[in-house]
Amino acid sequence: MEQNQIPTQHPEPEKLLPTMTLLLVFLSSCTTSPAVYQQPRETLPPRGIGAFESSKLIKPEQREPEDTLTLQDALSLAMSHNPELSISSWRVDASKARTLQAGLRPNPQIEGEVENFAGSSTLGGFDEAETTISLSQLLELGDKRKKRLRVAELGQGLAEWDLQAKRLQVISQTSLAFIEVLAGQRRVELQSASLDLAREVLASVTERENAGKSSPIETIRAQIVVSQGEISLGRARRSLDASRAMLAAIWGSSSARFTSAIGSLDEIQDLPPLESLTARISKNPDVSRWDVEIAERMARIELVTAEATPDATITGGARLLQGTEDTAFVVGLSIPLPIHDRNQGRLREAEIDLSRATDERRAAEIRVHSALIDAYQALLSSFQEVTALREQVLPAAGAAYEGIRESYRQGKLTQLDVLESQKTLFEVRDQYARSLTDYHRARAQVEGLVGTPISELKIGGLR
Repeated sequence: MEQNQIPTQHPEPEKLLPTMTLLLVFLSSCTTSPAVYQQPRETLPPRGIGAFESSKLIKPEQREPEDTLTLQDALSLAMSHNPELSISSWRVDASKARTLQAGLRPNPQIEGEVENFAGSSTLGGFDEAETTISLSQLLELGDKRKKRLRVAELGQGLAEWDLQAKRLQVISQTSLAFIEVLAGQRRVELQSASLDLAREVLASVTERENAGKSSPIETIRAQIVVSQGEISLGRARRSLDASRAMLAAIWGSSSARFTSAIGSLDEIQDLPPLESLTARISKNPDVSRWDVEIAERMARIELVTAEATPDATITGGARLLQGTEDTAFVVGLSIPLPIHDRNQGRLREAEIDLSRATDERRAAEIRVHSALIDAYQALLSSFQEVTALREQVLPAAGAAYEGIRESYRQGKLTQLDVLESQKTLFEVRDQYARSLTDYHRARAQVEGLVGTPISELKIGGLR
């Protein structure tokens, strides 16, 4: 029965504290931090893209104006409140958190163990118990943490490049939507002017009919033209409202508060040669990011190779022998044997990913180059069309209409001649407005692909 009684004497683990303190210091010295790793230069996104520099456009406190809206206002609102841009910013923050985590070393483990108690005979109580308290620390070999940190930093650089690409995309999207608003306002102005002109013709025909100089049929024809003009004006106004709403949606607004956009579609500029634009394709974030992507995948190969090196776990502790009240050190070392798993599959996958990244970079360059050629040809075509219409066709159509209208007043020409000339003038004005819109659309697309406003490029070469 005595061997089943629980003694009043208990282990005294506090006797182990001085020893454990020394062991903790020792284990900490085995896991010193690696040298500070400098973020690679290739991970840093461009600070600004010429006049598109996003830092100058962000005004968090800016609100949509209730009267007139400039392009600068629209860009600032988009850069500050665009939901997709906000998502990309969160991804950058998440990549920074992953970089922080990648630089942390494994936590030590503490373990307590009591042996030789509650047994039989002399081991029935705690008199002969052995109490062990130990600390173990995983030692990452092969510079794993340094390589892991490099992969994370390059991943952060990729997130920053993707944010830069999204910013440029939002800038281009906002510019295009702003152009649509200007074009819509221009269509409303043209339809209003055409309607006014049609009403003037109707008044003139009515006056001639009252004077007995024309038949009622001519008045009916003129009235039809006026009705058609009213329908076209209503359609133009509805289209303008839709364009305003689409522009406001870019900065997350459900409806447009501004009443009109300020800008001139008539401002055009001579074009630089295509060669000077293609030379800037490498500055496009969608292309530039692949240099970092390739570096990141090479770093992954280094990390996967390092991970094939087994890590060691070192254990150190102290043991208290209750029977004699003596203490002793306990030291252990464990290392996995890489017999079967040597990371062969992950290494092969990382090598394939690197090869794929090289092809993807080339595909991105070709895609941007093709898009640039297409946009430039559209820009060149619309530029030439605008120039011809402005310098030749518009003046001729206006002069012809005025001459025919005066001849009609003098009775030298018929009303059909006036209506035909009027129709031609309307069509030429509309064609001119569409050509201007096409020019500015293509220009915005070109500038988005090269990341530089055309106004900053010298005609005939790069600045």
